[in-house]
Amino acid sequence: MDTAIVLFTRDLRLHDNPALYQAHERARQVVPLFVADPALDATERSPNRARFLAESLADLREALRERGADLVIREGEPAAEVIRLSAEVNAEAVYLADDVSHYATARRHRLERECGRHRLDLVFTPGLTVVPPGDLTPGGGGHYRIFTPYWRAWRAANWRKHCPAPQRIEMPTVDKIGRLPAFGNNTSPGLAPGGETAGRQRFVGWRQRLLADYDANHDDLAGDQTSRLSAYLRFGCVSPLAVAIGAVDRPGGEEFCRQLAWRDFYHQVTAAFPDIARKNYRPGAAWHSDSRALDAWRAGQTGIPIVDAGLRQLAAEGFMHNRARMITASFLTRNLGIDWRHGYRHFDYFLADGDVANNAGNWQWVAGTGNNTRPNRVMNPLRQAQRFDKPGEYVRRYVPELAGLGASAIQTPWKLPDAQRERLGYPSPIVELS
Repeated sequence: MDTAIVLFTRDLRLHDNPALYQAHERARQVVPLFVADPALDATERSPNRARFLAESLADLREALRERGADLVIREGEPAAEVIRLSAEVNAEAVYLADDVSHYATARRHRLERECGRHRLDLVFTPGLTVVPPGDLTPGGGGHYRIFTPYWRAWRAANWRKHCPAPQRIEMPTVDKIGRLPAFGNNTSPGLAPGGETAGRQRFVGWRQRLLADYDANHDDLAGDQTSRLSAYLRFGCVSPLAVAIGAVDRPGGEEFCRQLAWRDFYHQVTAAFPDIARKNYRPGAAWHSDSRALDAWRAGQTGIPIVDAGLRQLAAEGFMHNRARMITASFLTRNLGIDWRHGYRHFDYFLADGDVANNAGNWQWVAGTGNNTRPNRVMNPLRQAQRFDKPGEYVRRYVPELAGLGASAIQTPWKLPDAQRERLGYPSPIVELS
């Protein structure tokens, strides 16, 4: 084959990129392409993801240029742009990583139709998960609905081989290379930098320092010892397979890989139930509307310190500790009785790592409408604070009004004398906790 196009989507990396590797092995020339679809424009809908994406594309372009190629960027509907570029460079095939969302499924169908019309080979590869969504199925068929049996199957599965990054990429002349997408200034001040370079550095440094104690410390809110790789995994700046291979046989690696398996689990659930961000996976409670309570929750002004700390971390960093995600989600759905979809959309706005499968899957799990084997579970925020932020350091970090309080008062400031509470400038709880 003379020329192939690689359509980058959520695999913005060179290392262990099966689509790029296969195209490079089979074609004399490769054209790396990213299509900015206006339908997914996150500039207003999710400024943090827009910035993270732009930085990741810039890093990918630089890495490709170091290998003799470039990243072609087009704006429009992906299938149409692929066909236009294929005509320009006389491409014979298109390679891309398969995905599971509603949008990705529609994109796949359009590409299949248009590539078929124009006699282009279309090759879908793995690469967005450790184990592809359809590879593991229960004995009765369908998909895994419960995590524990999925985890056993996942752990016993034979993983595909790691793909090396090409050392040099031959690329034909392309008249219009295209500009990187823009992003606004209204992003979270503590947002992590995007790109494969930053993601690989993050993983190696974290693995050396903190992986060994992951099982004991990953729920410690103030310790902040999680990998913080979620956004890099969401955009494919790091390979989930490479991360799993790099961790699994080290101390702490088994428990960390369990979290990667949760990510894969939700991808296979979403492949079977593409409406996961819109509809209940299974019947749930009747929700009620309370716009004032919802606004207070969004602003981190509920009067429950551990809840407010999580929501303020989200706004400040475009990231929230996983334990805090569960606490804040449980408070919205269980204590306030508000529909999980409101929380999903709020998280989706701020999270750099927000993707359909994991964001919606986790929200439905907490709300009792998803894959939770204990759908009536309620996470009492006061007990959670005692277990995972007993000294109150996480609250002090993100709720500065309470920074001067001791450990005994910082989680229940409403119990302080009235005069002291007024001086704090912190709201009373919007709901009574038992």
